Amino acid sequence: MIRAEELKKVPIFACLTDGQRERIAQNAADLRVQKGEWLIREGEVPSFFVLLEGVLEVEKEYGGTSQVRGRYQPGDFYGETPILLDSPTIASLRAHAPSRVLRMDRMQFKELLDSSAECASTIVHTMTQRITAIREYTQDNNPFRVLIVGSQYDGECRNIRTFLSLNRIPYEWVDNERDPDRVPLCVISDPSGPFVLVDDSAIVSRPLTTRKVAEALGLHTNPRKKSYDVVVIGGGPAGLAAAVYGASEGLSVLLVEKTAAGGQACTSSRIENYLGFPNGISGEELGARAVKQAARFGAEMVVTRKVVTIEPTSDGYCVELDGGSRLQTKTVILATGVDWRKLNIEGIDRLQGKGVVYGASRMDAPSVVGKDIFIVGGGNSAGQAAVYFSSYAASVTVLVRGEGLAQTMSHYLIAQLDQRHNITVEAYTEVVSVDGENSLQSIHTSISGAPPLERSADALFVMI
Repeated sequence: MIRAEELKKVPIFACLTDGQRERIAQNAADLRVQKGEWLIREGEVPSFFVLLEGVLEVEKEYGGTSQVRGRYQPGDFYGETPILLDSPTIASLRAHAPSRVLRMDRMQFKELLDSSAECASTIVHTMTQRITAIREYTQDNNPFRVLIVGSQYDGECRNIRTFLSLNRIPYEWVDNERDPDRVPLCVISDPSGPFVLVDDSAIVSRPLTTRKVAEALGLHTNPRKKSYDVVVIGGGPAGLAAAVYGASEGLSVLLVEKTAAGGQACTSSRIENYLGFPNGISGEELGARAVKQAARFGAEMVVTRKVVTIEPTSDGYCVELDGGSRLQTKTVILATGVDWRKLNIEGIDRLQGKGVVYGASRMDAPSVVGKDIFIVGGGNSAGQAAVYFSSYAASVTVLVRGEGLAQTMSHYLIAQLDQRHNITVEAYTEVVSVDGENSLQSIHTSISGAPPLERSADALFVMI
């Protein structure tokens, strides 16, 4: 238990009266943590921490990795910024050595501010210095870990952009056809071809693959062990839930995902009917939180890998990944989700990735600004994409084969579609062909089997 006399030696409490220090000693938590233990994680509800003994490190997640952004000595405090800004914790706090920490909740911290003007001034001054340091850091450092140079219609570049977007890795994209002057000539001998620059040092050239980029970023692409209790195939909500529950019970769990954690849900701009998020949450945020939760329990995840074979053995199964890695496991959970159904119409294969896209993500928004786009599908994913793109595109037309959306889409989404002036829903309508030379220029649609009608189209998103 903390004693009031101890707090006299702590600068932030030195200006308080004996009675005020006694009250803090009686109500604040006295935490004893060992090296490597976390006091709080980024994104959690904040608390106010004062280091009494030991050393603490502040870690900030940046571009898929965690970086140490500061080290605290006895007398230093942490947590005032998110509490005063009413935001989640903006960085994680971990013990660098065995440490003793005083922790106050939001109400106790507010009482501390109200009890002493001098104490409040010190806290606000420190907060201002830290915000200034953050601003200076962002001005002096490139916020993008990856630079992608290539046409918006280049399939490999699009795959890389999708992969980075879903994995929440900041990147900058330069279209070398529209903005050739923005291509950094100093980093590659042939600026005409597409390439990827990672952390201003590693250049990835053709063939551009997500695995090459992932390895350049230092992401986990290879299993650490040869044997696991559970191998989960698929990193969508179901697979992530399995990883969380398995690892929380002490099982060794490996999750294998070919693209990004979150699966199809990651492409949703906003999910509003998921329990626990009354204001809605983006699919990528939901996936990111689940990944953090699984990692805290010790689950391991590899990305850009596929399972090619599963063979029974005497004590479980042998799982082979593409590339030849073979793993032994007692249990395999298949959570592979769904794939978009292909449209079997004239011109679709030739223009795929050149204006015709299966699925949709937030990454696609810049490419539809001021354009006329069409979405095929009547499910929630199609509705969420239509609402999101309506803030960028000139017009969004949702095409459905049935009589409308009532049987296939949630009511709250239908109401949102009705409120957007530039969204139109067309029932009993099918796309029968697409056309264009180097990219999509037009589509032909038919209503209830009537003769096809040619329509100008800049993009077609297929979500069936």
